[in-house]
Amino acid sequence: MPRPPALRRFPAARRAQPPRKRLGRGRRQGGPGSGPAARKWRERPGRDAWREYAASFVRAGLLQAPGPAGGGEAAPAARGLAAVEATEGAAVLLLPRAQKLTFTGKCRLTCLYGAVRVFGFTITQEQPPYDLFSPQTHSALTIEAVIYETLEKSKKEMRISARAMLRAHHVPRAARIKLMKNFAPLCSVVLLDGLDTSVTRFILNHPEFSHIFRVKRQRGPCFTPEDAALASTGIGKRDPESGLIFSESSVSAIEELIQACCEEDDGCPVILVCGPKSIGKSTFNRYLINLLLNHLPCVEYLECDLGQTEFTPPGCVSLINVSEPCLGPPFTHQRMPRKMVYYGEASCDQDTERYIDTVKYVFNSYKKEVPLVINTMGWVKGVGLLLLIDIIRLLSPSHIVQISVEDFKDMPRFTPEYINLAAGLHTKGKLQGKCKSMDVSGMEDWKQYEGESDFQTSTTGHKLLCVQPKFPGAGNAGEARVHSSILRDVAMLGYLGQLQPLETKSVLPLHSLVPYQVPFNAVALRVIHTDVAPTHIMYSVNASWVGLCRILDEVRCQTDGPVLLTQTPVCDCLGFGIIRGIDMERRLYHILTPVPTENLRLVNCLLLGNITIPDCVFTNQQGTEGEIPYVTSEYNYDISGAGKLKMKKHLKRREHSR
Repeated sequence: MPRPPALRRFPAARRAQPPRKRLGRGRRQGGPGSGPAARKWRERPGRDAWREYAASFVRAGLLQAPGPAGGGEAAPAARGLAAVEATEGAAVLLLPRAQKLTFTGKCRLTCLYGAVRVFGFTITQEQPPYDLFSPQTHSALTIEAVIYETLEKSKKEMRISARAMLRAHHVPRAARIKLMKNFAPLCSVVLLDGLDTSVTRFILNHPEFSHIFRVKRQRGPCFTPEDAALASTGIGKRDPESGLIFSESSVSAIEELIQACCEEDDGCPVILVCGPKSIGKSTFNRYLINLLLNHLPCVEYLECDLGQTEFTPPGCVSLINVSEPCLGPPFTHQRMPRKMVYYGEASCDQDTERYIDTVKYVFNSYKKEVPLVINTMGWVKGVGLLLLIDIIRLLSPSHIVQISVEDFKDMPRFTPEYINLAAGLHTKGKLQGKCKSMDVSGMEDWKQYEGESDFQTSTTGHKLLCVQPKFPGAGNAGEARVHSSILRDVAMLGYLGQLQPLETKSVLPLHSLVPYQVPFNAVALRVIHTDVAPTHIMYSVNASWVGLCRILDEVRCQTDGPVLLTQTPVCDCLGFGIIRGIDMERRLYHILTPVPTENLRLVNCLLLGNITIPDCVFTNQQGTEGEIPYVTSEYNYDISGAGKLKMKKHLKRREHSR
């Protein structure tokens, strides 16, 4: 990469609406032609291509012709939904009670009147606006009007209140008139604004992901004025089947969990969600968290799935306090956890002991003051099943939500009796350990690999909730919308998007940003996933993804470094960065990171794992001439050993195969 013009010392403290054009009057066959009732369509040039897309249907005559009465207003939608364009890039949506709008795209929702529910979270007119992200990579979001308290208002008072809210948000008079014609008691009115964030701009700037919020264009007369109004904000209507589909068992389990969390009769519930890959664990967790936030100020979330993390880049075990709803996939809400450890792999099959130590270290930060939701890996076969039994014993949940399809035989029912008696990977069952007390079952085995432990594995009973999903392709990883590696890449792009300046609308290439300078002897260095000779360590570190960590030991070096660790520490991770380059003459690392300066002052360790920078970051380096840095096409995968080594993780150990 080209050298930046200036470097900052690590850690540094620094860091009219266009005129309208009138279009010609168009004549539709069977329409009113020219005259007082003829519609005069106007085109407003905007930054979003959706406006041009919506206007193209008007010019092509694919919208419903206005009726002879009503002042040129189009006929309302048959299902009661009404949407009109309010201002540039914004629309007002009226939803009768229980009416739903399933959509793809992104927008900012403000509830003007009544109440709506999005992905389990209820939004009322007293609440601030919320950003909604509904990409093609996940189930489409649905905006649903819900019942709310009217305080015994008459219909006239309701209409006056709704009209006042529309005026307060500068909705034009013509739009107000059309909406109020569809107004009915207990309906809800929301304002949808076009949404453009620095993170989404950065992601969409990569050709591989430029389509994820794009709506499939509809053809023919089915495109209504409501569709045109929604398209001006950047969203498109979808079939209800494209949205979230919950089975009866899912609804029943969620209702029981909500009741347990609100009552807290036996302390704060600890809810562990498990199941195979592509079964819907992450979706279930997001929906459950959103429902809980309707009743509680916050919820704790423990991420134990290294490959599909919710709030952080992949390869982490983290504990985060969630106080805002999750109204999009993980790449839209990357946040700094309360406690995080960088494990450095998307799977723990190579070092299960360090994985358990990591989970234990993070879990010890849970204060048991609010409910805890635990996400687990989809590796539930062979060794993965045994490891999951260990995790359940370690965390001692009060509720286990076991999600699986009917014909899935590799994971038995996790009843309290089974968890007490079954052998884990590092723990023994009650009968195997021959313990006198259930409270110390398996403790000998824990102490064998971690020494004397102050954490007591518990075998107290839990409530098992079995859930059988009904959405298409449940439990079949081959039928997933997007491969897991693609989701990891876009999550990392979501994190790197935080590097983009908020004050600029254009996307800045990463190689144009000014990195921090870090002296070799100021931080310790460790490659997690493999052994690297000290003479080759800089080759492996350059242009790599690193965890910015803090170890308790002081980093001391009599020379100018680098300082190499001999063992992988289990320590706090404060964020991530890219080693953009290495200055061997001045003995400096050049690091790009969005971590705040006050946290960077605590960093004294760099951990390099097997989580790699997405290929699109290298291949889409704008402004480079000649060969692209760090990119080569001269690689032969036919050579023995050139490809990735595949592990057979479904095989059991000899002592567990009987």
